[in-house]
Amino acid sequence: MTEKTLPFTVVHTLKRRLRVKVPVIRKDPQKAYILEILLRKRPGIKGVKSIPHTAGVVILFDPCELSLNDLLMFLKGVVSALPEKRLSFFNKKHRKKTTSSLPSREVNLAIEGMTCLACALLIELVLNRHDDIEKASVNFASSTATVLGAASREEIFDSIKRLGYTPRPMDTLSQRRLLMEREKERLREAKRRFIFSSLLTLPVVAAGMAMPRSFVPRFISFLFATPVVFGAGKTFFAKAINLSRQGATSMDTLIALGSGSAYFYSTAAFLTGKRGLYFDAAAGIITLILFGRYLEEKAKGKASEAVRKLIELQPLTATVIRDGEEKRIGIDEVVVYDEIIARSGERIPVDGEVIFGTAAVDESLVTGESMPVAKKPKSMVTGGTINISGTIRFKATAVGADTILSGIIKMVDHAQSSKVPVQRLADKVSSVFIPVVMGISGMTFLGWLLRGYSLSASMMNSVSVLLIACPCSLGLATPTAIMAGTGRAAREGIFIRNAEALETACKIDVLIMDKTGTITEGMPAVTDFLNISKMKDDKVIQFAASAEYYSEHHLGNAVVDYARSKDIRIVEASKFKSFIGKGIKAVVNKKEVVVGNAVLFKNQKIPLGGLLKEASRLSEQGKTPVFIGVDGKAVGLLAISDSPRKTSSDAIKKLGSMGIETIMVTGDNPRTARYIAEMVGIEHVIAHAVPEQKVKIIKSLREKGRVVGMIGDGINDAPALATADVGFAIGTGTDIAIETAQVTLVGGDISKVLDAISLSRKTMTIIKQNLFWAFAYNTLSIPLAAFGALSPTIAAGAMALSSVSVVTNSLRLQKYKSDI
Repeated sequence: MTEKTLPFTVVHTLKRRLRVKVPVIRKDPQKAYILEILLRKRPGIKGVKSIPHTAGVVILFDPCELSLNDLLMFLKGVVSALPEKRLSFFNKKHRKKTTSSLPSREVNLAIEGMTCLACALLIELVLNRHDDIEKASVNFASSTATVLGAASREEIFDSIKRLGYTPRPMDTLSQRRLLMEREKERLREAKRRFIFSSLLTLPVVAAGMAMPRSFVPRFISFLFATPVVFGAGKTFFAKAINLSRQGATSMDTLIALGSGSAYFYSTAAFLTGKRGLYFDAAAGIITLILFGRYLEEKAKGKASEAVRKLIELQPLTATVIRDGEEKRIGIDEVVVYDEIIARSGERIPVDGEVIFGTAAVDESLVTGESMPVAKKPKSMVTGGTINISGTIRFKATAVGADTILSGIIKMVDHAQSSKVPVQRLADKVSSVFIPVVMGISGMTFLGWLLRGYSLSASMMNSVSVLLIACPCSLGLATPTAIMAGTGRAAREGIFIRNAEALETACKIDVLIMDKTGTITEGMPAVTDFLNISKMKDDKVIQFAASAEYYSEHHLGNAVVDYARSKDIRIVEASKFKSFIGKGIKAVVNKKEVVVGNAVLFKNQKIPLGGLLKEASRLSEQGKTPVFIGVDGKAVGLLAISDSPRKTSSDAIKKLGSMGIETIMVTGDNPRTARYIAEMVGIEHVIAHAVPEQKVKIIKSLREKGRVVGMIGDGINDAPALATADVGFAIGTGTDIAIETAQVTLVGGDISKVLDAISLSRKTMTIIKQNLFWAFAYNTLSIPLAAFGALSPTIAAGAMALSSVSVVTNSLRLQKYKSDI
């Protein structure tokens, strides 16, 4: 095989690694996804990584199982089978083009030092102004940011540092664990500052209540209040000064102005011997704000508990075999192909393939099922799962950010850091909130002065206005509910890709369901075989299985498994072509083989004759007929059966009770589709539906004003999943379906869609409650403060508690149980 005949260019080869350039996937992520999926099906291929921007593909393979020449042959067939045209179900949206020639990439980071929503909005504004950043989103509640663009990590970090905040990397689980430790330390520090401030504030408040006139108690008030304001409260002043240099403001600005005004006025009065000291207000403001911040940080930590628990699943070390000896090494030192030992009671450190021993493994993290799974040689294990009993040795197939656990954490991260559309209103209000409050405070001061009140009384009322205002409650109303809701969902095996899907899911009124692998178990098996040709049965089965080998469909896998069960050798196929929703065509032993449904055979102008009658009989039994054709002639028929999931019937009934219409849309024949639909209680069935038709059905329903959900698991479901308002992918399905959907239901139980929709409805209720109380609080409290009904100390306490109340309300979602 010469390089000229290959649809790719070999860059370099190592003993276990092949690197190639595949022009057809350049800047085309969907083809890259399909290429990865097809390559991973081949035994001997242990890992695939594609880079669409550069058309690069790196393949890890085991030379003992797959020779380099065979790999090149297989790769040629896969690349040749890729669609020539761009697939329409991937809509790549770019808000703007970058000026850099570098490819766009996503950078996720943590940001320390944010104290209110205004901080997050400022950072977001500055990052979005960067020429090489397409989109930046900063989440105040989770203290994280997601940046998409060509800007380097150093540029992003420098932009944030210039604003006075501290960015931290969060790429690996080890870095995430370090951030968790820093979070715990910040909480301890917040507690220490509050206790320190409280101890010094108590005598100041006591002296203030006595309204001292003699020098000693007045001096004690000054002496104790000073370390509170400029010691415990120094961060408020430091951030306010730093932001003022940037021409910006935040909640720290209001606190610094309020506390500073009370302190400096009181200091001047103390030094000149005047009455009317407000050291108790200055110190009380700082103490109450610190108490509120401590409670807020503690509550926010609980909201992100789901991610923390996921991170803690990965052990810190692993036992590897190197140079024939067992060595205990750090998890970051483990590399692909390391041989690792996992003994009874230990967590499995990374993803891998068992090469020796047997064990029972608790995989509830991945599957949601509590029953242990037996592992033996060639079984796959997942990092973070627990070895209940037995000892196994396995070969690492994925480490670091490539593990399944890392992927789950990243998905939850994305959901918790994204914003729902309803949050835009809060963001808009918060962006102008602080300048408006400062204006109202100024007018309050002038208004009281003009009415003839003293300078001190006027100042205290204006300070109350500064302190009672709380953009923090507005900023926390939505993201804390999203964090708690998505965290709760993750613990139930429901992984929500973004917050917009969470908001939309509560409005779904019609649910489209695929049949195979969604309503049914997705483990079809061949039950009947009919050969009408002169060839031997094994030959016909070999043709069908060899042609189907490259297929990603459940029915194709069933044909391959059937051949293997009969020890029929599968030979190399070429010119593989998939007709999504209909079947496949390939060349096997120089003969053109067609395997699929009646529609495909009609399109290929291959008469089926008497096979149609037999197919009809099998369909009435709930079986799916699959025809086999060789060189333009129908030669046989396979019948494949797949039973409904045990939970399907009950789930569909409950969906109806929630006011959600269910429709089965399948590529299977009408008789089989209706048979399964009757078993699970679905009234509306559309059969022989190709992917394009599924998309049209969903678009038609949306045009009528319906909010459409779609549940599927196959590559042929991906266009419909992307078109629906919310796509639900069964977690046992294909990578491309999961990548396209907004929600992944782990373990393949469609009843989880009930929990997802129910949780979505509850989360949106909590968000509306939070926003109502946040707006109501500010609408009522600011006028009260302006008219002198609240003292600065009471105002500070109310402001601090308003944020805590919003977060506490959101945390109710963590204990939420669906009553459906």
